[in-house]
Amino acid sequence: MKTAVEYQLNFNQIMQIVRKLPANKKIRLSKELEKEAINSKLVSLLKSFKTKELTDEVIMQKCEIVRAKLYSE
Repeated sequence: MKTAVEYQLNFNQIMQIVRKLPANKKIRLSKELEKEAINSKLVSLLKSFKTKELTDEVIMQKCEIVRAKLYSE
């Protein structure tokens, strides 16, 4: 049986722990944090473009209009 333990760490305590890590672990942590930030920004960006007014049908109609114009040239 495993028991979960929770710790309450403030930012300064986390930084003290990070400073003690070897360079390769700091790089790995940095990359993971960067992925997290990128993912968060992507989710935010996708939410900003989300709309109920733009349906698959509307998108297909617009695509057909553009295709017809391209093929007629």
